[in-house]
Amino acid sequence: QVQLVESGGGLAQTGESLRLSCVASGSIVSITTIGWFRQPPGKGRELVADAVITGGTNYGDSVKGRFTISRNNVNNSASLHMTGLKPEDSGVYVCRAIVKYGTMAYQSSSFWGRGTQVTVSS
Repeated sequence: QVQLVESGGGLAQTGESLRLSCVASGSIVSITTIGWFRQPPGKGRELVADAVITGGTNYGDSVKGRFTISRNNVNNSASLHMTGLKPEDSGVYVCRAIVKYGTMAYQSSSFWGRGTQVTVSS
């Protein structure tokens, strides 16, 4: 089917920047939406940012103006540039893509990566 592999993340100090990447592979026809969710410790999963195939983007309120998402439709990937990091940005960042896939018959489903840890120290 479809696999999502994330890279990037790690440890940063307050105010620093990090970049996450997500690459999708498999029998992909097109990626409708691709982006990241995060799950801070003790909290539920929340949208960080996503990018729609039409060119639109969506951001969580807490990251607007600090994070920028971009996607590459040629290599089925997306990157998230995180600037001005804060301790509350810490959490597991998981890539999610809504993908149209298949070979003989097409289907559309959501796929999730395994996640990458981002830790911001004060």
